[in-house]
Amino acid sequence: MPSSIGFIGLGIMGEGMASRLLSQGVAGTDEVPLVVWNRTSSKCADLKERFPDKTIETKASAKEVIESCDITFSMLSTPEASRAVFEAEAGTLAGVSEGKFIIDCATLAESDMKRMNDQVTSKGGQFLEAPVSGSKGPAHSGMLIFLCAGSETIHKNDTVQSSLKAMGKATHFFGTEVGYGTRAKLVVNSLMGTMMAAFGESLALAESVGLDGDKMLEVIGQGAIQSPMYALKGPKMLKKDHAPNFPLQHSHKDMKLAVDMAKEAGVEYAVTECAEQLFQKARDDDDLKVAEQDFSAVFESIHKESNSEYSKKRMTE
Repeated sequence: MPSSIGFIGLGIMGEGMASRLLSQGVAGTDEVPLVVWNRTSSKCADLKERFPDKTIETKASAKEVIESCDITFSMLSTPEASRAVFEAEAGTLAGVSEGKFIIDCATLAESDMKRMNDQVTSKGGQFLEAPVSGSKGPAHSGMLIFLCAGSETIHKNDTVQSSLKAMGKATHFFGTEVGYGTRAKLVVNSLMGTMMAAFGESLALAESVGLDGDKMLEVIGQGAIQSPMYALKGPKMLKKDHAPNFPLQHSHKDMKLAVDMAKEAGVEYAVTECAEQLFQKARDDDDLKVAEQDFSAVFESIHKESNSEYSKKRMTE
């Protein structure tokens, strides 16, 4: 059993994941405290306030978390944030030494994961990429899906397995070559974004030709195209409720990485590329300001670009 478990990054996803480690008893005891760091330190204080009966230690840097823990999970929002924290003077890599386990759960480019693996192993540590399929809700309820590759020693470790089970409903190991977990994640997220774009267009068309949106959601939910995502997001989209579970700008980032991966692999990916461009337009729209809203907010951009009387009226409401 490790002396402590580390967690770096307590944002939309990380906060829920760390909470599961605490609520499920994997960490947060006197014997195995949860050691945390976040760029915005108030998030660490918030976590301690939510779990007053748990042993949570806050460190001043990512380096200090790594130094004090055998096993550390990291969940940062963007490739830029991940690299900045990883390679900072007091960052993740600076704390790595012989035998340290680093598990990165962010969605990055394959080249980012490979670089981090090489940097960690060169210092005697071990690295597991473990990007997750799921958003804010699944993170809080322990229903994430981990897509792993890299160190089999880490993946088979009992404490790591207990941690993954506390935070997720499934774990898949794609082999010891780092990069395959990221490839799987980009396939999943690009499909999800493309589904959302098509769903948004279909709802916009339905309402623009006089069909009741709620009734059409009922129809969609009864056929072969039913989807948990449509059932969850559809009613909120009709009400312009795009409170972020998976921010649109992050969805676009993943779709762009997937499009680039498809080009490099020589795969026809035209439908997804069109959806990615739709998301980029929404992300960059200074009038809509939906980049930080849920990725379902691409629906607002679809209506803005439409010339139907319904869309025009909706944009003024």
